[in-house]
Amino acid sequence: MSEGFGISAAPPETVLDPPAPEQSAALEAASSAPADARPGALRAVARAFPDWPAAWAALGEAATDDLDAYAYFRVGYHRGLDALRKSGWRGSGYVRWAAAPNRGFLRCLAGLERSAGAIGEEEEAQRCATFLRQLDPAWSVAGPGPDGT
Repeated sequence: MSEGFGISAAPPETVLDPPAPEQSAALEAASSAPADARPGALRAVARAFPDWPAAWAALGEAATDDLDAYAYFRVGYHRGLDALRKSGWRGSGYVRWAAAPNRGFLRCLAGLERSAGAIGEEEEAQRCATFLRQLDPAWSVAGPGPDGT
């Protein structure tokens, strides 16, 4: 028997870089804006930080139209994949909700699952659901994160 036989390596885990303080402050302010000003404020954050999935997640979550939500979540999902690759992710391994910087991407993926289903893209919705659970096996169908929060 060779040395190390029977020892399995855990899948790699990727954590995105945290947002800059000005990004977090801008998104918090936009999310707290009065309802009539909120969509424009959220769009301004996405314009200022177009590579930040959390900005796109907030836009998707605030959208009142399923197709608009789908588009916002899809952009955020792809920007998140770009960020994951920059952080060393190679297409497999964990991207867990427990790491706060990952939440924008995971919110986009979960939103894409919901909005794809809402517009009749059932195959895509299922792919997203499967991918979420591959990235974070603790993911819950009850809410946006593994613990339903």
